[in-house]
Amino acid sequence: MLNLAHVSHPLATPFRISRGVRTSAEVVEATIRSNGFTGRGESLPYARYNESVASVLDEANTLSRAIGDGFERRQLRDLLPPGAARNALDCALWDLESRQAGVSVAALLGQPETLPPLISAQTVGLDTPERMASAARALAHLDLVKIKVDAVDPAAQVRAVRSELPNARLIVDPNESWNLELLRSLQPVLAETRIDLIEQPLPAGEDEALSGFDSVARLCADESCHVASDLPRLQGRYQVINIKLDKTGGLTTALDLLGAARAQGFGVMVGCMISSSLAIAPAWHIARHAEFVDLDGPLWLKHDHPGGAVMRDGLLQPPAATLWGGGKHLYETGSA
Repeated sequence: MLNLAHVSHPLATPFRISRGVRTSAEVVEATIRSNGFTGRGESLPYARYNESVASVLDEANTLSRAIGDGFERRQLRDLLPPGAARNALDCALWDLESRQAGVSVAALLGQPETLPPLISAQTVGLDTPERMASAARALAHLDLVKIKVDAVDPAAQVRAVRSELPNARLIVDPNESWNLELLRSLQPVLAETRIDLIEQPLPAGEDEALSGFDSVARLCADESCHVASDLPRLQGRYQVINIKLDKTGGLTTALDLLGAARAQGFGVMVGCMISSSLAIAPAWHIARHAEFVDLDGPLWLKHDHPGGAVMRDGLLQPPAATLWGGGKHLYETGSA
């Protein structure tokens, strides 16, 4: 049986990027019950990809009868496109499979059972350079920080953060707000501030302009990369790709993308939307293999799930096995 719910998670502080401001995470939670076992998954519908909570609920609900009839996870790729609806269902089916088998998702994947803490970026949201510097000051204990910028004065924004974080590795994320001329003009600033990675500087539909461009910092495809079939056209434009389960449509195709990216010579970053720890728990199985990790979504929430991911001693600690994918472990608020 499939149950779908819209869940609203208020944020502790507003989250600003070049496309706007978010004050809550409006997610879709899928719960699948079968023969006394329960699996859950979460996704965040994203307007950038023409998704809404209503559209994702409608799309996922088209498989309600099939799931009730004993639907298998591997059939999802043939029935739903990549995106938030497929992600919620795929992750719920992974969780269900883990609990039915009595072993963790890590064990199902042949990985070490204990999920490692991760060096994960935390994000400095878009604001005035002065406020961004103040926000960066609170992250001085971290090794990796991500900076949201726009096209208004990115040089000042980046310099303000670097002034407070002289030693951290920095990722700059314009969220598609730059053009090639701006990217080219910022090369000296990016070198001066020792930026490790620039995430999706140009709009996805215009990134052919990056072909052959020699950047001082590696370029990472985010909005331009959803699934493994995107990779061939990204060659010569990007050196790194960002895997997000809401783009791939779940852990199953995220694993496919991870393997294909490695085989084709791309570096790997793992990211997330602003969401709860239920959404990032599956991403841990990709992130443990990634060079760059950006799974701070739950840290923006006022209240996460019990046993959710926390930042401690500069490392992001994994969610408890009771939350997702723990095999024999039971949910604290339900039965498995």
